[in-house]
Amino acid sequence: MKKVLIANRGEIAVRIIRACHDLGLQTVAIYSTVDQEALHVLHADEAICVGEGPANRSYLKIPNILSACEVSGADGIHPGFGFLSENANFASICESCGINFIGPSSKTIALLGDKSKAKSTAKKAGCPTIPGSEGVVENLDQALDEAKKFGFPIFIKASAGGGGKGIRIAQDEKDFVRQFAAARAEAEASFGNPDVYLEKMIVNPRHIEVQVMGDQHGNHVHLYERDCTTQRRRQKLIEETPCPVIDDALRLRICESAVAVAREAGYYSAGTIEFLLDENKDFYFMEVNTRIQVEHTVTEELTGIDLVKEQIRVAQGEKLSFKQKDVKPSGHVIEFRINAEDPKNHFAPSPGRLEYYLPPGGPHVRVDSACYSGYMIPPNYDSMIAKLIVKGKDRTEAIAVGRRALREFHIGGIHSTIPFHLYMLEDPRFIEANFNLLYIDDLIDGGCKFT
Repeated sequence: MKKVLIANRGEIAVRIIRACHDLGLQTVAIYSTVDQEALHVLHADEAICVGEGPANRSYLKIPNILSACEVSGADGIHPGFGFLSENANFASICESCGINFIGPSSKTIALLGDKSKAKSTAKKAGCPTIPGSEGVVENLDQALDEAKKFGFPIFIKASAGGGGKGIRIAQDEKDFVRQFAAARAEAEASFGNPDVYLEKMIVNPRHIEVQVMGDQHGNHVHLYERDCTTQRRRQKLIEETPCPVIDDALRLRICESAVAVAREAGYYSAGTIEFLLDENKDFYFMEVNTRIQVEHTVTEELTGIDLVKEQIRVAQGEKLSFKQKDVKPSGHVIEFRINAEDPKNHFAPSPGRLEYYLPPGGPHVRVDSACYSGYMIPPNYDSMIAKLIVKGKDRTEAIAVGRRALREFHIGGIHSTIPFHLYMLEDPRFIEANFNLLYIDDLIDGGCKFT
């Protein structure tokens, strides 16, 4: 590859552009009409407008993106995360057009993008899976029969779901009838596919994910785990590594299981294998994200390995530049998602102009952002302003660095989630790592204003 088109926007587009420039590659940014002054447009070697503000008229418009490739002469596409990053059809079209898709193959994306097929793949790899239906359930009668086998509460999940969407919970048989119909309708509306499958609900779990990398020569490694349990409505807010509640023996089992899944799927590029960890420290495969993650930064700071550069090298057919024995974790890393949301008002969106934007600095602080003073945060896309990543020799020190950095982070003109993060770093249960996936939702439902 000589020139890479970044089919994305925001901080991840800036991140990819920087990696490409480090590797001596030319870059092409695409942008919508509301992103004309975006930082990724300014940083790229050239930029092409691909449509209007709504994503379905620009960043999701495959013909427009491919036209931008043709016009610019780009021979590679990096999809980032979100948008078309896990669209098997898009990857397949790139392959057929001779454009190097910087990610796994379209066949692998299709395999692992289907949640029921991904679960079957995990089973073949010997990875523990959540009790549930064998693939999709065709009708209510079959679904009820399956549900009774492993008991309530039960998750009803869209087979083509993702990002926390397409999930319903049934507490009992009567509730199941109503939720099953609602889940199929929501799946059809959200993903164009009404298929659903069932999973036993793991009570009070933690969300653990493992970063994996593979190449096209059959090499697979893990880069350890991330704890992503601090979530609101299944949307991640804080991520950290290592997970503070597992020991080295369990860590090794989880990470080796993740590598086994990647190997079974013939996976190459960067990917994430996600698990639920129950109160007994038993872990269960949940899904695979066939792309770079928002929180890849914590793994980079833990290991010193540049995951985006590695993605690009793997896409060019190179072998992984490191082996498992070379991956040496160091310290504790925490990432805070700084979003344009008002935590005092149920995290209501807060788009608008940044009157001022003063990010923190100093030792052990990294900020990934596409914002600057005077930038207008549009209402059309994800509300992220920045990712603040801090590191310490242990979790206690990382929390202390986080407090200092968050207090130095000054944003004017809009609301942000900084007050939420400062609250969490004084919260006894967070400090003691004594929480689960429902903790933030329970705080919100209890009227907490995070002040």
